[in-house]
Amino acid sequence: MNKTDFGKFGEEKGIEFLKKKGYKILTKNFRTKLGEIDIIAKKDKKIVFIEVKTRRNSEFGFPEESVNRKKLLRIERCAHIYLTRNKIDCDYRFEILSILLKENPEFNIIPIE
Repeated sequence: MNKTDFGKFGEEKGIEFLKKKGYKILTKNFRTKLGEIDIIAKKDKKIVFIEVKTRRNSEFGFPEESVNRKKLLRIERCAHIYLTRNKIDCDYRFEILSILLKENPEFNIIPIE
């Protein structure tokens, strides 16, 4: 499986996990000229912008460690575009969904402050 296919596979597994946790998926792979948001969902009356990071193991660090400040700024800008385009005025938050896809997959939701 190439890198792109592996990432998409991870996003699909992430969506399944989030649904089980009570997230309502609104859209996936929201693209703008500034970047992309992997998953946009709703949970607890808030819009949640989710960056999914998937790895096969933690040999080179945990998935969430690859999300740097530059990536977070891009996600924030894309989120504001999404809210404006859809005329949404409600609370929102940002999260990273870290996935280790091994024999027993591990999922970790990390709030971004």
